Amino acid sequence: MTTEHVDVLIVGAGLSGVGAAHHLQSAFPKRTYTILEARDAIGGTWDLFRYPGVRSDSDMHTLGYRFRPWTQAKAIADGPSILRYVRDTAAEAGIDRHIRFGHRVVRAEWSTEDARWTVEAVHDGETVTLTANFLYLCSGYYHYDAGHTPQFPGIERFGGTVVHPQHWPEDLDHTGKKVVVIGSGATAVTLVPAMADKAAHVTMLQRSPTYIMALPAEDALANRLRSLLGARRAYPIARWKNVLSQTLFYQLSRRHPGLVRKLIRRANTRLLPSGYDVDTHFKPRYQPWDQRLCLVPDGDLFRAIRRGSASVVTDRIATFTESGLRLESGAELDADVVVTATGLRLLALGGIRLAVDGREVELPETMAYKGMMLSGVPNFAFTIGYTNASWTLKADLVSEFVVRLLRYLDSRGYDQFVPVNDDPSVTEQPLMDFDAGYVRRSIDEFPRAGSRAPWQLGMSYAHDVVNLRHGKIDDGALRFSRRPVRAPVRR
Repeated sequence: MTTEHVDVLIVGAGLSGVGAAHHLQSAFPKRTYTILEARDAIGGTWDLFRYPGVRSDSDMHTLGYRFRPWTQAKAIADGPSILRYVRDTAAEAGIDRHIRFGHRVVRAEWSTEDARWTVEAVHDGETVTLTANFLYLCSGYYHYDAGHTPQFPGIERFGGTVVHPQHWPEDLDHTGKKVVVIGSGATAVTLVPAMADKAAHVTMLQRSPTYIMALPAEDALANRLRSLLGARRAYPIARWKNVLSQTLFYQLSRRHPGLVRKLIRRANTRLLPSGYDVDTHFKPRYQPWDQRLCLVPDGDLFRAIRRGSASVVTDRIATFTESGLRLESGAELDADVVVTATGLRLLALGGIRLAVDGREVELPETMAYKGMMLSGVPNFAFTIGYTNASWTLKADLVSEFVVRLLRYLDSRGYDQFVPVNDDPSVTEQPLMDFDAGYVRRSIDEFPRAGSRAPWQLGMSYAHDVVNLRHGKIDDGALRFSRRPVRAPVRR
């Protein structure tokens, strides 16, 4: 039986995987590639999450691909619109013809002697094997099968419905019901106003506040530029305008956190009812951008609070009861539906086991080169986006660097490369310097970062543009080689 071989094997048909395929086939029309997707549809996150109001918390001029302008009026777009954008991108470029659905990759082993990967995937209960010269993981960094739900005391007694946003039932009708959303992150602040339109009342129950900012759903300048210049010319201007404004705000937050705290509080106070207890419900204990800020388009969460259709309670859960929740303060919340918007479970490299020349790769023992490759692992790349900006900004740059690297190999006749950290002065650090709970819970299972470049996951788009789009390929940390020449077999 002959094992199928491709030049590049991409894992994941979501936002990153479709973008990677577009960059690859645009640069190398004659190179063969296949995308293996564990699920049965294109879209990744944007196909998986179906909860009410699901949307991006990044603007689409930066979450959209560099090569394909976002042309809708709303910059803070809903999930179905983003999913359509990803699928249209795949269909228009013929990328969808390269995707094999229902293929969950479980293992990949590199052979230096053959200069290729052997990749095993499970499809309909059977193992499918492919080989590839280059393995490119675009599978995200969280567990698609289940989100994070803490062990809540007494939850088995609750007589209503409990649902996690990652697995929203299609037949859940919350019309006229009392809803409690547990959490205060991006998912919770999206769900509350979306469910408040039909529910009797929605309560956002949080242990502690999160920084929340209101932004216009439409980018007036971007829309105006598009009407004057056309989508193709206006898009990069709007993209860079938003990159720069986000970067400036992030830098201001890190350097002058007290000032930013005051600005956010002042803005929230204007949007909340007169006399509202802002400091209890909207004043976090941490500094701005220690965790990701939550954006609410057109202040929809604050509007729901002003209308009285939604409220925020800051307290801890003592126990579930038959009819709701009892809090540590002694207060009780009646509920028909409880939504546990309690976060993600991280999963490094989609749970795929890697091996190099028969030796299993232990991820925490590796160091991430430029946040996209692993020390000691040849012809391999993965995508992790920014935590302080749009995911796709980084995903596009990773793809561009991969293209440059493959061209470098071609031009010099190399078959393989491998990042090597042989500098004893480089010390280990967590891959992501981010204080979110979902990161803290699992970061020890991920590769490590180093104390200096190129062993760091960059979080500055402008800096990464210079280094990934224009920096040297042969920087001393990548080692290049040709496949060993086999001696002829004597008969």
